Amino acid sequence: MLRDFQIVGSDLFLSGLTSSHGGNLSVRLGDRLVITRRGSMLAHLESHDLIETGVWENDSGVMLASSELVVHRTIYQSSWGLAIVHCHPPCAVALSLLQDEIIPVDSEGSYLLHRVPVVETELTIGSTQMAEILSESLKEHKIVMLRGHGCFAIGHMLEEAFQWCSSLEASASIICHLHSLGGDVKDYRKGVERYGNW
Repeated sequence: MLRDFQIVGSDLFLSGLTSSHGGNLSVRLGDRLVITRRGSMLAHLESHDLIETGVWENDSGVMLASSELVVHRTIYQSSWGLAIVHCHPPCAVALSLLQDEIIPVDSEGSYLLHRVPVVETELTIGSTQMAEILSESLKEHKIVMLRGHGCFAIGHMLEEAFQWCSSLEASASIICHLHSLGGDVKDYRKGVERYGNW
């Protein structure tokens, strides 16, 4: 399990999806979860950076857990996810400050993500309000953007949740490039009118 955390954590940082001490990862193991330590460097995770606690209740290790523990718990309690990746992809964060959803226009993003809702809350770090809003959205979507903060993605394993984050940022980057170029997008996709409704 440590190796899975190390690979995804390193890839998140090296691909520019989060800053040195930003973001967090977790996996669910029955009624337990393992989450990255508060303030850990995702690119350099060691065994002491993984904190185990309960999905439904605290135990002695909870003080060291990520400040987003309440969010991860609530998502696990209300979704099918067995792994969560939270990061701060810069282009997607920028778009979240302008739009209420991110609809990829590239082929891969369209296929994998369809549309990514943007939700908002006044308290953007580790609040119960944030946990409730995100967990509700993740009942219907595999990745959600929190306006001005970052994305939360669920998967059956960390690699899958990481894929949604990586794909979102790639699609967001393309959209940002298109905005800088100006002009109308020439759409090529069959059934494109459905994308805004998925």
